[in-house]
Amino acid sequence: MYNNSGSRRSTSGYSARPNYRKFQNRFPKKRSFGKYIDPSLFIKKAADFIKIEEEITKYNFEDFKLDPILLANVKAKGYIKPTPIQDQAILQIMNGKDVLGIANTGTGKTASYAIPLIQKILENPNKRIIILAPTRELATQIKQDIRSFTPGLRVFIALAIGGAFIREQIMDIRRGPNILIGTPGRITDLGHRRVIDFTKFDTVVLDEVDRMLDMGFVDDIKTIVDQIPASRQTLFFSATVDRKIEVLINTFLRDPVKVSVKTTDASDHVEQNVVNVSRHEKEEKLCELLSKKEEFKKVLIFGATKMMVERLTVSLIRQGFNADSIHGDKPQHKRQTVLKLFKEDRLNILVATDVAARGLDIPDVSHVINYDQPNNYEDYCHRIGRTGRGNSKGYALTFVENRY
Repeated sequence: MYNNSGSRRSTSGYSARPNYRKFQNRFPKKRSFGKYIDPSLFIKKAADFIKIEEEITKYNFEDFKLDPILLANVKAKGYIKPTPIQDQAILQIMNGKDVLGIANTGTGKTASYAIPLIQKILENPNKRIIILAPTRELATQIKQDIRSFTPGLRVFIALAIGGAFIREQIMDIRRGPNILIGTPGRITDLGHRRVIDFTKFDTVVLDEVDRMLDMGFVDDIKTIVDQIPASRQTLFFSATVDRKIEVLINTFLRDPVKVSVKTTDASDHVEQNVVNVSRHEKEEKLCELLSKKEEFKKVLIFGATKMMVERLTVSLIRQGFNADSIHGDKPQHKRQTVLKLFKEDRLNILVATDVAARGLDIPDVSHVINYDQPNNYEDYCHRIGRTGRGNSKGYALTFVENRY
């Protein structure tokens, strides 16, 4: 734990994300800031880790009897052997089983369903699959991930997300893609417009189910899935399972195979620590850290609100840092451009709300900095999961504001 001079000291703090509860009496109260999280939870040494290719698995990719071109594409992506969730899920999905996958971020979850579903399309070109994701960024990334497995293959994909030109999406959908990927809100809207005929789909994938429920998409999910024939194959993937998700599981899945590789609450590959700082010195301390360019090479900074994220980004740019932002008020095409620049290392500082906390696979993020503490520990785990991915060690720092 570090204070402004870099020396070690004890911690105390409170989370800085607003809690928009209604006032409980007639007299206004000072707005509270989320749930209190013990700062000691933000401190953890990175454990020695086993490389993915050294983990014990039952199968090799050759054992799945994939189409030769698909297998070559898998190898071309540098996949040496299946990750544990791929090892457990691929054959079950290829055999038509409903699957409930419980897995932390960065475990190879997308490939665990993308590879077998592509294989099933190659065996049956009339197959139709719909994939739902909580955010535009994650839906776009899923499309990119699936597309990376399909060079040389006749597999057609369409994307349906908000903030993008709906006319182009309608044209793509009317061409009859094998895979339709989208967010629940836009998919529901296109269903109401009778652009999507849900009765044509035989497979539905819900990715990051817990996040979709947190974002209030439960009614949209039910509306969509209820219109897909009961004979469908259903795949659920989530980092957690609570009562709300169990209701959906019991409603939509038939005798599902449970695949669980969830291990720890936060990534073992991430060195975690806190920075004690007073509120009025937070930005100064952040700039001091970012100026150490040899150490802080590629940094993802999380803020509590869209307004704060934009204000901080403008300030960093004025001070000469190569920074940009993504948040809900930024147009979708700009969000995609910023993410592309960050992924390609043409931008080394990204300031974001929790829209970037889930599922995004951004290579080589050296540091995650929680400029504002997350609303809860689960969100914290997803935030720091953006670093320490694959066989790389990551670093996470959380600013803890001094109370006095």
